Amino acid sequence: MSLLSVKCKLIPDASTAEKLSRTVNQFANACNYALQVARRDNIWNKFALQRAVYADLRAEYGLSANLAIRAIARVGKRKGHKAGGFKATSVDYDQRILSVNVDTETVSLSTVDGRVKVPMRIAGYQRHLLRTAKSIQGGQLVRGRDSSWYIHLWCEYDDPPVLDPQGMLGVDLGIVNIATDSDGETYSGKHLNSVRHRHRRLRKKLQKKGTKGAKRRLKKLSGKETRFSNHVNHTLSKRIVAKAQRTERALALEDLQGIRERVRLRRPQRATLHSWAFFDLGQKLRYKAERAGVPLVFVDPRNTSRQCPACGHAERANRPTQALFRCVACGYSGAADYVAAVNIAVRGWAAVNRPYLGEASRVSLHGSVPGSPRL
Repeated sequence: MSLLSVKCKLIPDASTAEKLSRTVNQFANACNYALQVARRDNIWNKFALQRAVYADLRAEYGLSANLAIRAIARVGKRKGHKAGGFKATSVDYDQRILSVNVDTETVSLSTVDGRVKVPMRIAGYQRHLLRTAKSIQGGQLVRGRDSSWYIHLWCEYDDPPVLDPQGMLGVDLGIVNIATDSDGETYSGKHLNSVRHRHRRLRKKLQKKGTKGAKRRLKKLSGKETRFSNHVNHTLSKRIVAKAQRTERALALEDLQGIRERVRLRRPQRATLHSWAFFDLGQKLRYKAERAGVPLVFVDPRNTSRQCPACGHAERANRPTQALFRCVACGYSGAADYVAAVNIAVRGWAAVNRPYLGEASRVSLHGSVPGSPRL
């Protein structure tokens, strides 16, 4: 079974919006109280924490039984976080306190003021996802920055037949080019980077100005850039997964966890790296591959752009420029991003055709946590 979150916009009237707002606020307050108790008494077991705070959450914060349980479950996931609390932005729901009617486009939710029915706006693709889901396991009510409301529905689907790969499509994620695959196809990031640079310059100008109007413009600008980046990543991930499925190949990506802490860059390059939504693109590739039955492999990223695919020699001098690869041992040359994609494909193919060798191999399939693959 696989889970997919389907996001729909809610259209509550003023009275219902007030009930939703009170519920989000009380849910956050309850979570923060339970978190305080958990930290004070070092209680992180879900059932032990429930015995300690359940009655208080019901009496002091007006939560229903199931909302109180969801608040406790959310707090249990905070073990190890030494600071910070919960903001009043969302509420978790399970099947008993949330139900959806796709035909009438409404969702029924429990609130601190009782059950409410809220109209939804369901687009064509969302309707398809909701109708083809085996079940809806619950969801999350989310309050947007501009007081808009959304419901993220957790839909369960049967796993599709997994493709028996006849090869490997390696994909190198980058900044100048968003992605380059081992067939030599390049997905240019020129337009995306130009938009980000323009927004960065405008943000700097507005932050320096500091007026109320400038702050309103900054808020609007932030949402616009996020939506644009999200659209680009959706489009790109869809193309890559479709290509792998059509050519009956698995996908191989670099395991880029912690890249921001590992790499050392000059000051002008840092803002570009930190605004690059590679994690979001990786997540979209992950769930789209799983939905399509395309195996997805994560490989060790070390020296993928410095290792010669012809002779295997790896050295920093093999990269005379950012864009060019030239092996100092055998003379093989080519575009650096393409060379990296080929090396990723080779490592991915080796990974799915050898026994699992433990954490060092850094391999996972279908979005599993690296170190616990399904081979």
